Amino acid sequence: MNLVAGSQLLLALHASLYGPLITKNFLSWDVVDGWPANIRFSFEKCTYYFKIAVALAVAAIPEGLPAVITTCLALGTRKMAQKNAIVRKLPSVETLGCTTVICSDKTGTLTTNQMSATEFFTLGGKTTSSRVFHVEGTTYDPKDGGIVDWTCYNMDANLQAMAEICAVCNDAGIFCDGRLFRATGLPTEAALKVLVEKMGVPDAKARDKIRDMQLAANYLIDRSTVKLGSCEWWTKRVKRLATLEFDRIRKSMSVIVREPNGQNRLLVKGAVESLLERSSHVQLADGSVVPIDEPCKQLLSLRLLEMSSKGLRCLGLAYKDDLEEFSDYYAENHPAHKKLLDPAYYMSIESDLVFVGVAGLRDPPREEVHQAIEDCRGAGIRVMVITGDNKSTAEAICKEIKLFDEAEGLRGRSFTGKEFTALSPSEQMEILSKPGGKVFSRAEPKHKQDIVRMLKDMGEIVAMTGDGVNDAPALKLADIGIAMGITGTEVAKEASDMVLADDNFSTIVSAVAEGRSIYNNMKAFIRYMISSNVGEVISIFLTAALGIPECMIPVQLLWVNLVTDGPPATALGFNPADVDIMRKPPRKSNDALINSWVLFRYLVIGSYVGIATVGIFVLWYTQASFLGIKSRERRAHTGSILPASQLGRVPHMVKFHGDSIPGRRGTHDHLRKPLRLFLCW
Repeated sequence: MNLVAGSQLLLALHASLYGPLITKNFLSWDVVDGWPANIRFSFEKCTYYFKIAVALAVAAIPEGLPAVITTCLALGTRKMAQKNAIVRKLPSVETLGCTTVICSDKTGTLTTNQMSATEFFTLGGKTTSSRVFHVEGTTYDPKDGGIVDWTCYNMDANLQAMAEICAVCNDAGIFCDGRLFRATGLPTEAALKVLVEKMGVPDAKARDKIRDMQLAANYLIDRSTVKLGSCEWWTKRVKRLATLEFDRIRKSMSVIVREPNGQNRLLVKGAVESLLERSSHVQLADGSVVPIDEPCKQLLSLRLLEMSSKGLRCLGLAYKDDLEEFSDYYAENHPAHKKLLDPAYYMSIESDLVFVGVAGLRDPPREEVHQAIEDCRGAGIRVMVITGDNKSTAEAICKEIKLFDEAEGLRGRSFTGKEFTALSPSEQMEILSKPGGKVFSRAEPKHKQDIVRMLKDMGEIVAMTGDGVNDAPALKLADIGIAMGITGTEVAKEASDMVLADDNFSTIVSAVAEGRSIYNNMKAFIRYMISSNVGEVISIFLTAALGIPECMIPVQLLWVNLVTDGPPATALGFNPADVDIMRKPPRKSNDALINSWVLFRYLVIGSYVGIATVGIFVLWYTQASFLGIKSRERRAHTGSILPASQLGRVPHMVKFHGDSIPGRRGTHDHLRKPLRLFLCW
């Protein structure tokens, strides 16, 4: 009897202690003789806790974030496209903002790629004398200027050979777009054809006919294509049989032609240094051919240095008469034609040349490049010019665009590709790590890859420009591969992350600024959405902890996340860039989006939003009315309070940078003004 009474007392005690808990659990049971019995399952209570779990999941996960990020990146690519920067891969938009080094080509990117011949020189009557001719005009219009103190009546054999090479070893043309003359094909070759038009022809009858043609209406063939009479006369004199295409190894291009006397001749144009290495003779003014001696080489090198120091792009001109097995070449069915299909043979064919002269072409820098270089310097971005041009030419252009400071010398800043490769790896790393601009001339595609690889090993974020097929590996290797939209090949474009529609260096700088702005906007709306979700989680947690009905059901939370959070976050993506965005150093690629200070800040924000929401819900829940307002739809009130508190924080997200720890660089007014900080929160 006492045992039964004791058991009843124990059961009563258990009921008094665990009864309230059991009623809240969806699964309960009795214990009889140490074994569970009378197991009961409450579907209603199970549904209640399942709804709380769903509500917490909905509150914790920012459902609208992927859509907002994609929208922001898409809007960013649209802005960049309006600035002639076509983004091919969305992640590169964010990477642009942390670019630390831009490796740029020179021709067409830093310069206008509007070539014009301004000087040319040949040897005189002996190997120790030379003749320098100055050319007027800066456009592709053949009538724009002429050659100073020039008379085509006295074109000697040397000048005739030069005109023939410029006209025949050439695939370019000129067309007129309204009043503006433009090049078809390579601008370098177009400039040489304009030079030939200014040089004229030695035949008097042909010269008169060309002059009459230029004065007549047929100067423009179809109101666009310009008829080049002098070039046409030179090309009709010979029959073009084969072409040895340009490549970056031998740095030259040549054609095999049949001369009027029936003899085959090889006409060559290319880098002066490369042609001089393969030339055994030079042509004098009277047409005689003599071996190159050391004084002649020194004279040619001196004239080349003078022209290159003026920023002129120098092209050497040469020919070869003794073609050996190609001396009787006539068509593709010739036995020696198979060698023309393999570029490996081109170097041997273009050997033992007769050097004729040098043409200097002016490619002026773009007007906006100087300011773009200054913007890069202020933004902590280093610019390295990697070009295939002559070293002196590249240095002159870099000085003109102010790549180097006035006080900076070129020692340790200018190298040819071979000079840089000859250095030890430690010396190369030391050179690349030094601040300031660098220029690498006579660079080959492999040099570009090596430079990019070393910069990445040093932790730099590298943007690399390129236009050729051989540039594709370097574009792939770089963090941001940038292809040229006008002169770039399809292979280069496919390998790139971004394409420049205008081939302009300043477009790269504008894209970097836009990338920084996009990242700042993304940071603002991500923090906004995260802080909003913290407030929602706190609201659900407090209602569950206090044992009161949930203040917001999952559908309301989903509506808040998608409708209330989404549009304001998207609007933050439209925020314009800060005025000083390009006066700040680039951020590190591994910088945390949310640091400890930001996390603490938004935990505080979320806590007071959640507490305020639950507090107002409890007030409406316990009072029949408040300020004369009937409190019937309690969840409707909290469904309005939470979005209102979130929307009130949107303007403050625009100016918050998250770097608000005392002692760090930057000014933080809200640290000195607690009231402003409280209002922001």
